[in-house]
Amino acid sequence: MKEKNFKSGFVAILGRPNVGKSTIMNHLIGMKIAAVSKRAQTTRKRIQTVYTDDRGQIIFLDTPGINKAETKLGEYMLESAVDTLKTADMIMWIIEPSDFIGTGERYVAELIGKAAKSANLPVLLVVNKADTAEEDFVKKTFDKYSEYMMESESMKFDKCLAVSATEGSGLEDLKISIFEMLPEGPMYFDEDTVTDETEREIVAEFVREKCLRNLDKEIPHGIAVVVDKMHSRISSRGENIVDIDATIICEREAHKGIIIGKKGAMLRKIGSESRRDIEDMLEEKVNLKLWVKVRPGWRDKKNFMSEYGYKK
Repeated sequence: MKEKNFKSGFVAILGRPNVGKSTIMNHLIGMKIAAVSKRAQTTRKRIQTVYTDDRGQIIFLDTPGINKAETKLGEYMLESAVDTLKTADMIMWIIEPSDFIGTGERYVAELIGKAAKSANLPVLLVVNKADTAEEDFVKKTFDKYSEYMMESESMKFDKCLAVSATEGSGLEDLKISIFEMLPEGPMYFDEDTVTDETEREIVAEFVREKCLRNLDKEIPHGIAVVVDKMHSRISSRGENIVDIDATIICEREAHKGIIIGKKGAMLRKIGSESRRDIEDMLEEKVNLKLWVKVRPGWRDKKNFMSEYGYKK
């Protein structure tokens, strides 16, 4: 039953690549939905998740890291992040401790400043990885960004917070601040809803995450994952088993060999690590089979992008 003064709204999470947007979101909802790695372009499309308690309902909109677009896929990712601002009720800008505001962050600041002013959106500045810097340096980061926004965009942050997603510190204060800044509103989703992503989409993201973590250099950037088959059955022992066939797409024949590895070792490792995450999510045993296909230049071909899930 909805409580009086129930707060709700859509929170756009923006920032440069690798600042920890997806890690923060996963912690806030208490479940791993978005892929996480140290590589840029880990998040490729907007991922919507939902957190509900007695105070209200927060719909998080995790966006790709804002970066210069070099392919059609890059253009799609940038457009996905920018479009998210049009549907948000507030903006959560994630940065790292720094006393220097580079070209990339200035571009993010410009996007946020324009969106906040045109739609009168509150902006929450969050310094992640606060455990890696002294308290005085984190404060210097707040001051530097606040000063820059006042000078360039003539706006100020509604609140500034420091957190550490890896250590889990400051995240409850972050939830409190979000609820304070959201308006009263309806319950948009059932209280048991965690995401609008399908199980197939989450499975594909888990497999892609393991590729990102295990493969070197430029190979992961040219990878997509498609779930070809996913169905449940009862084993001869009476256990529920989910059979999953998924295909890893890469751009070069040489990359295919690296993904498979010597005698299939790398592909087995990616499959084994993926299966653990999938079983945790589904709470059932999983039989995962992986295949590798080559699709040269798929990141610049809209028909392939659409087929692999990157479409409006």
